[in-house]
Amino acid sequence: MNQFTFRLERVRALRERGEDLAKQELAGALTHRQGCEERLRETGAELDLARARQRDLAAGGPASALDMIARQQYLERVERNRMQGQQELMQSDAEVARRRASLVEAARDRQALERLKERRRADHALALKRFEGAEMDEIAMTLHRRRAA
Repeated sequence: MNQFTFRLERVRALRERGEDLAKQELAGALTHRQGCEERLRETGAELDLARARQRDLAAGGPASALDMIARQQYLERVERNRMQGQQELMQSDAEVARRRASLVEAARDRQALERLKERRRADHALALKRFEGAEMDEIAMTLHRRRAA
């Protein structure tokens, strides 16, 4: 009897590569999310600083109207940047969730083929044992006939 060969090995290998690709995509999405989070923290710090400068300008006494308008416009721009950063972070979270679900599905597909491969290997081993047992029985019967004759 021949050695075990899994006929779906190419499909299993493709699914394994698909799972590896899904892992890489998830890693990329997590890296992007981390960058979004860092930019959001930086924007938050910049917003706090802009607000503090706005308060200092108002409490510091007379200031020109142009200075106050410029500071206010800067503060509004930083606030818009922060809101955009929050939206980008939410989109990044959704992308991470999609990539994670994709990885789970790819892993499930690969594991199904791995289980099938192991079942087929066990079936092959059982058939091999039966074949070897039948051969041993045949050899024993032949020896017994020769001794009896």
